[in-house]
Amino acid sequence: MKLATLRVNGSTRAVRLDGDRLVDLGAADLGELLSRDDWAAGAAAVDANTARTYPVEGADFAPVVPAPSKVVCVGLNYKNHIQEMGRDLPQHPTLFAKFADCLIGAADDIARPAETEAFDWEVELAVVIGERVRRARGAEAEAAIAGFTVLNDITCRDWQFRTREWLQGKMWDSSTPVGPYLVTPDELPGGVRPALEVKLTVDGEVMQNDNTGDLLFDPVALVEYVSTVVRLNPGDIIATGTPGGVGHARDPKRYLTGGERVVTEIQGIGRLENTVAEDAA
Repeated sequence: MKLATLRVNGSTRAVRLDGDRLVDLGAADLGELLSRDDWAAGAAAVDANTARTYPVEGADFAPVVPAPSKVVCVGLNYKNHIQEMGRDLPQHPTLFAKFADCLIGAADDIARPAETEAFDWEVELAVVIGERVRRARGAEAEAAIAGFTVLNDITCRDWQFRTREWLQGKMWDSSTPVGPYLVTPDELPGGVRPALEVKLTVDGEVMQNDNTGDLLFDPVALVEYVSTVVRLNPGDIIATGTPGGVGHARDPKRYLTGGERVVTEIQGIGRLENTVAEDAA
């Protein structure tokens, strides 16, 4: 299944893609849907001929989960990105966080803060959790993965490297597109360990192009690791890291200055199309 959270008349609805229609699943958003027992069977059983539907064309997608209890991000998880950043391969995942206020929809403007001069891009495969787990291992960790989505981990590099901790460069308001769809593992090659092409372009120029098969720590391993530290709840997101090609590692360095069209896409999942705009908040 392909599931999403759709903006409708000032509110949101959880929906399932069915051809050129989005089928209302009877929940306010995917976070609410995923918190239900047997959510997958329930979502699949909704009859597109009797439920309320919305056209895909012109759909206004909210963040795939608008208010996750946590967004855990992984740094330095593609071998080529680790090498371009001049670091050794890590023995353990590098973790940092984002918050719900960072997230925007698949076509929303990316808010570029005036306080940065080093605004960068990062295409990422993101895991969406479907079951509450703690210290999950093996099959339990696999079963906790509801599906995958696309995330652009927009980063203020100058703020990221002010200190040894990265958080302040990663948590800017309304900066992180995520969506448009959650795609369940059964629809993807490799299932819960998918091998998918990831690509990011800026104004049509390819900046990143790789495959999730290059991940050092795969999605199941990340669920195991993160759930050791903290419980994972339905709707929580784990961003799995970015491949090589970020602006900061280029010579000369390249950053987003405003007005650019950034397209972030992953094979079989979907694409984010966002314009970089000044943060007016």
